[in-house]
Amino acid sequence: MRVALLLLSLLFPIAVSCSQNPVSSGAPTAESEAQFDERMEWFREARFGLFIHWGLYAVPAGQWGNGSNYAEWIQHSAQIPVPTYEKFLEQFNPVKFNADDWVLAAKAAGMKYIVITSKHHDGFALYDSAVSDYDVKATPFQRDIMKELADACARHGLRMCWYHSIMDWHHPDYLPRRGWEKAERAEGDADMDRYVEYLRAQVTELLQNYGPIGIMWFDGEWEGTWNHEYGQELYDLCRKLQPGVIVNNRVDKGRGGMAGMTSGPQFAGDYGTPEQEIPATGLAGVDWETCMTMNRHWGYNSKDLDYKSTTDLIRKLCDISSKGGNFLLNIGPTAEGTFPDLSLERLSGMGEWMDVHGDAIYGTSASPFPMLDWGRCTVKADGDQTRMYLHVFDWPLEGRIVLPGIGNKVVSAKLMSAPEHGIAAVKMDTDIAIRMLPKRAPNEHVNVIELIVEGEPIIYLPPSIHAVSNQLVDQLKVELKVPSAGLEIRYTLNGKNPTMDSPLYTRPLTLYNSADIIARCFHDGEAVTSIARRSFKKVTPSPSAAVIDPRPGLRLRIFKGDWDKVPDFDAMKPAQTAIAQSIGLPLGATNEYEGRIFDGYLTAPTTGLYRFSLTSDDGSRMWLDGRMLIDLDGLHGSETKEATAALSAGPHVVRVEYFNKTGGAVLNLQMSEVTQPWQEANGFYH
Repeated sequence: MRVALLLLSLLFPIAVSCSQNPVSSGAPTAESEAQFDERMEWFREARFGLFIHWGLYAVPAGQWGNGSNYAEWIQHSAQIPVPTYEKFLEQFNPVKFNADDWVLAAKAAGMKYIVITSKHHDGFALYDSAVSDYDVKATPFQRDIMKELADACARHGLRMCWYHSIMDWHHPDYLPRRGWEKAERAEGDADMDRYVEYLRAQVTELLQNYGPIGIMWFDGEWEGTWNHEYGQELYDLCRKLQPGVIVNNRVDKGRGGMAGMTSGPQFAGDYGTPEQEIPATGLAGVDWETCMTMNRHWGYNSKDLDYKSTTDLIRKLCDISSKGGNFLLNIGPTAEGTFPDLSLERLSGMGEWMDVHGDAIYGTSASPFPMLDWGRCTVKADGDQTRMYLHVFDWPLEGRIVLPGIGNKVVSAKLMSAPEHGIAAVKMDTDIAIRMLPKRAPNEHVNVIELIVEGEPIIYLPPSIHAVSNQLVDQLKVELKVPSAGLEIRYTLNGKNPTMDSPLYTRPLTLYNSADIIARCFHDGEAVTSIARRSFKKVTPSPSAAVIDPRPGLRLRIFKGDWDKVPDFDAMKPAQTAIAQSIGLPLGATNEYEGRIFDGYLTAPTTGLYRFSLTSDDGSRMWLDGRMLIDLDGLHGSETKEATAALSAGPHVVRVEYFNKTGGAVLNLQMSEVTQPWQEANGFYH
């Protein structure tokens, strides 16, 4: 991931899209920051693209046996043997497919590029591959779908991009095998290096035979057989074949879970790939793209009608753009080669909104405001002025919204969906008030106000309040930080708003009791920011438990079953019982369709405030002294949640519940006193 430089002005921290080149010196893809910015320019301008997951898995349409919740992972999730899955070749005949229809639907929605699965994890290629017989030429359809789409994109002005899976459940040399198929399909003389040569050959075809390609979008890199060396070499190959191509960070091993961002500059990849989520506060100075489904599945599932509303999708586009990212919105076409009707309805609705508000999305930069309670903001430089696009989600009943802490002079303001309706932008001390808005929102989804101000944005951000917790047992240190040079902080502890007569912050505060800290920045004797507030509560530590005849370790019960949420394990008979010395999984274990319960005690060495961090894939929950402390329940990738608890010195009852369905398996519990570094939880007994 290219981690951008962050330039700080006197009053306004603004992220600039520069880069550090991750490719080693002397590599054929080495480039300057200016060259990288030039290569990424169209991507940053586009902001909105179409993701398409299509392949043999469209034939069963999500149904197999008694199950109806499958999609593109059906071969793995339903444990379909390769010879059985190959029979879908005979049924894949999408006679209604029309490349122009697909491209024009994306274009009408306001999308600027298309990313389609040239090959997904099942190994089937949607194009005519010279190095494989497991492709579209082995189906009754015969036509090279990727060629037709690439040509249609060229005709209609969209960028053609390829998704290509690193993982391959079909190829005899790909490792590792699925756990459930090893007996029937032993690894034998499989050779991962030989598979990588096959993968590189297919990537070469995709970058040599279909004209200019915007993005190589890799996926399936998380298994242990794929390594950094493979990833760097594949990145270099892409850039050698098409120097202008953009390559996502899943080509290498740096991606951190579903959050999608790269963990260090040593890993290859041009941008981050959050999946099914939007970063809470954006990722300043870093290129990224959220990929997301319209309903619950990536591939086609005929029974999945749980579609996000048009309003929700438009607001997600605004939110992502306001944080400097791109939105890659997915459709799973049918086996006949058509987009589902509900998908087309969403595309049409988004297109109508983009026809009016596209300028508020395309080529915009992230908001200079950390948070706006009524919506989002995008900005665009325009000579010696700045266009600020105010995306209003919650329409104000009182007919005005406030833009806090802005120091610029207003040039003009207009409502993009109703420019004939006169509105006024009035400077009020540290804020700008947009007044005389219509009583009813002109647009049912999102209304955008185009506010033009002089110069670059000057934003006075409120102070930030830092502490290790919102709770304290004996005492707690709290720091206040000024966001911009030249400002001072004044604060109160009595619930009143700070004035110039309030205490001046000069050093960290020490709290001994519950308190509300209210702080504000001042400049030349005048308040210039909004107010920051944080509440702190003094708590009584949970009493320790009396334990008779303690024994090392935790009681462990292991269950077998297929769950989507943590079940009532206590009502089930365990398949196995044991004593565990830690809360986790055996090294290298996959543990599919398995649940675990850990019961016992943990020890708090001293009385104080402790923090806990639970990580799992899939669901888990942590109970401490009879109350649920962390809830990570449900199907998901590796996720982490934290919580704090005030504990008296001594033993405390702990219980961790965990289950895994399929795919990755992770379970880890860490704890520490709030002022100490994390360490793996240990010292258990029962």
